[in-house]
Amino acid sequence: MQHVSGGSPRAWRSASLVAAAAALLALTTACGQDKGDQSPDGQNVGNQAPVKDGADAGDGYGSGNGYGSDTGSAADSAGKAKAAGQLAVWDSKKLGKVVTDSAGFTLYRFDKDTAEPPKSNCDGACEKAWPVVAAKGAQAAPGVDKSLLGEVTRSDGTKQLTIDGWPMYRFAKDAKPGDAKGQGVGGTWYAAAPDGKKAAPGAAGGGADSGSDGYGDADDDADAGGDAAQPADLAGLSTRNDPKLGEIVVDKNGMTVYRFTKDSAWPMKSACTGACLEKWPVVKPVEKNDTKGILKKGFVTFDRPDGIKQQTIDCWPLYTFAGDKKPGDTNGQGVGGTWYAAAPNGKPVGATK
Repeated sequence: MQHVSGGSPRAWRSASLVAAAAALLALTTACGQDKGDQSPDGQNVGNQAPVKDGADAGDGYGSGNGYGSDTGSAADSAGKAKAAGQLAVWDSKKLGKVVTDSAGFTLYRFDKDTAEPPKSNCDGACEKAWPVVAAKGAQAAPGVDKSLLGEVTRSDGTKQLTIDGWPMYRFAKDAKPGDAKGQGVGGTWYAAAPDGKKAAPGAAGGGADSGSDGYGDADDDADAGGDAAQPADLAGLSTRNDPKLGEIVVDKNGMTVYRFTKDSAWPMKSACTGACLEKWPVVKPVEKNDTKGILKKGFVTFDRPDGIKQQTIDCWPLYTFAGDKKPGDTNGQGVGGTWYAAAPNGKPVGATK
C-alpha cells in the first residue's frame, strides 16, 4: 500500500477548489442579492415611464378662501402635523442660515406667536396655509444646541415643535426642498434660523399680504428666491426623506444618488461608460464609517475597467445626475425608464420589473 506524504497534487487541487468556493460563496452572499429585477443576462430592466422635469404637482390650494382645503404639498393639513425628523441647516445666499426638516423643506416662525411663554396663534384656515411641525421625533441639526428644541401644546392637543420657544411651521406653497416662498408673507412670516430667530430680520420679501390678516393668502407670491445651498455636516453617504420618493440616498453635498437598471451586481458591472458618465458621474469611494442609514452589506468599491473607482451599495454601482442643480433635486428619477434614485438598501426606488 502506498502512502501519500505531504500533499498530493490531487489533495492540493481539492483544497484550492474548496477555498475558491468559500470565497465565491462569501462574495455572492455580500453581493447580488437584488436578483428579482434582473434579466437572464444579468442586466436589469426597467419599464417605468420617465418623470418629466418640473412635473406639475398642482398648486394644492383649491379655489376657496385662499387657504384651501388641500395643501397638496409636503405639509399635512390641519390637525395632522408632520414630523420634522433630523433637522438640517442650509446656508442660503439670500436668507443666511435657514433651518429645514429632514426632507429639506424650510421651517418658518410667525411674528404673532410668542416664545415666552411659547404659544401659537395660527389655527383654522391659517393652519392649512402654514401646517404645524410636530415635535415628536425632531432632532437638532448638527452643531446646533439641542436644548433649543422644545414643544408647545396647541389648543387641539397637538404638540408642536419649538426652537428657542418659537413654534415652527412649513408653508403649503413650498413645493420642493429649497423653496422659501413663505419668506416675508404678510410681514409676519419668516424663515427660521437654527437658533429660532428670523433668518432675515426685517426682510418683508415679495407678495406681502395686503389683507393684513398676517396669515398669508395662498395666492401670495412671496418667493424669496428658493435658493437651496449646501446642507451642513452630511455624511459621505446618508439618506433624505423625499416627499414623493420616500427615503433615498444622498451624497455629502445632499445631491440625490441614483442606480442604473442596466448595471448588474453579480458580476459587478456598469453599463454607463464614456459619454454616459458626463451626465451620470460616478459616486466616488466613501468610507464605511462615513455613512448614515446605509446598508453596509456589499458596501464595496468597484474598480471599473476605465480605471475609475466607484462606490456601490449591495454591490450596485452608484451615480449622481448632472441635471440635478441643487440638493433636493430628483430630476434623474425615471429618466429613460432605467435611472432611479437609490434606496438605502441599494434598490432602485420606483423601478418596475
